[in-house]
Amino acid sequence: MGLWGGRFINESNKLFKEFNRSLSFDYILAEEDVISSVAWSKILMKSKIITEKEQITIESALFELLKEIKENNQKILKSKCEDIHSWIEEKLIQKIGILGKKLHTGRSRNDQITTDLKLWCRKKIHLLLENIIELQKTFILSAESNHNIIMPGYTHLQRAQPITFSYWCLAYVEMFRRDFSRLKDVLKRLNVSPLGSAALSGTAWKINREELALSMGFDSATNNALDTVSDRDYVVELLSSASISMMHLSRFSEDIIFFNSGEADFIELSDTITSGSSLMPQKKNPDALELIRAKCGRVHGSLISILVILKSLPLSYNKDMQEDKEGLFDSIKTWNDCLCMAILVLKNMQIKNESCRKAAEEGYSNATEIADYLVKKGIAFREAHNISGQLVLRAISEKKSLNELKLSVFQMYSNLIQNDIYKNITLESCLEKRMSKGGVAPSQVYEEIIKAKKRLNIF
Repeated sequence: MGLWGGRFINESNKLFKEFNRSLSFDYILAEEDVISSVAWSKILMKSKIITEKEQITIESALFELLKEIKENNQKILKSKCEDIHSWIEEKLIQKIGILGKKLHTGRSRNDQITTDLKLWCRKKIHLLLENIIELQKTFILSAESNHNIIMPGYTHLQRAQPITFSYWCLAYVEMFRRDFSRLKDVLKRLNVSPLGSAALSGTAWKINREELALSMGFDSATNNALDTVSDRDYVVELLSSASISMMHLSRFSEDIIFFNSGEADFIELSDTITSGSSLMPQKKNPDALELIRAKCGRVHGSLISILVILKSLPLSYNKDMQEDKEGLFDSIKTWNDCLCMAILVLKNMQIKNESCRKAAEEGYSNATEIADYLVKKGIAFREAHNISGQLVLRAISEKKSLNELKLSVFQMYSNLIQNDIYKNITLESCLEKRMSKGGVAPSQVYEEIIKAKKRLNIF
């Protein structure tokens, strides 16, 4: 008989039982359910609902059960229980008899479920924060060790202006820094305890919910039980943060896939994170990165799913909310796995200096410098832009880089161009001029690397 069986005369239909069960996926909340149950037993004792001796017996049995779970949590799946909460309660009753039935006094599965889920999310957020920091560190160290490599920057997948590999790395440091900040914000709003809200209107027992919250590491207790048991904003926020970060990981993957292609040939990926072809012996495929790119869609799907589930739910708890977990559990694991894989890719990647530089030189990425040069000579920018464009066409027709054009050719388009044009359009000059905050000038990049190393405690 289920936890709610007293109201019912007939047994549940077998098909309905299976349809209604969540044990197959919420079993991973076993540790969190034990933690919240121990905290609840202590507050019951302080409220004189159970004795100190009874509390000690309950707590000892719960920790004994937790030890068994840690040794083999797969055994939970053999049970026919409805969910992890009923499984733990059943096992507790088997261990200590009728005393085990006292534990649920004043508590509903409604507040129990969301408490356990918040505890699980909090634990996973701390792990994710660590790995986001580790990924930022890996980008910074890669930027530092490859600071002199010049490569083309792109817009519309066309070579645009020269940048450095270090500068490219710092762009992703900024993305993942925002991901870190978002996740910290999620943690701040999530870390409020639901326990003691009961079914939807609070508990009739004299429970100190603030004390209970602090005992589980929460900052405080929630303010409204009706909202509390139906609140899954934290799931939406966490999946939103995951979706944004996975989008960043997907963009990183796409960049590296392109850089690794024969057409770009900027990098060499390690054998340890690539695969070959069953037919073509020459192939070395960036499978790890392609999978990150694909898994991004999977995480985005989970975010859309929870939004659709919640969009029309009346207050308060509805069984629809059982569908909040599978997508969340899968997405958090996927996100964490992808962070770890990105770290592995970066740590074992080799940058091809000559190929990067050649691409920057051949892509006319210094054309803007000609326009800026002419502006300094007194020509209006739009006219200077037009002259520079004509020079690019001339260089293309002669199959030369802009640096290879003769001075006489430059002067055919403007007699203001002098021999100093050549030092103004070198790749190094293009970089050094961009000294504005956030610019690509090597001195600026180096300064940002130092700041990031201090922020991330890299010594």
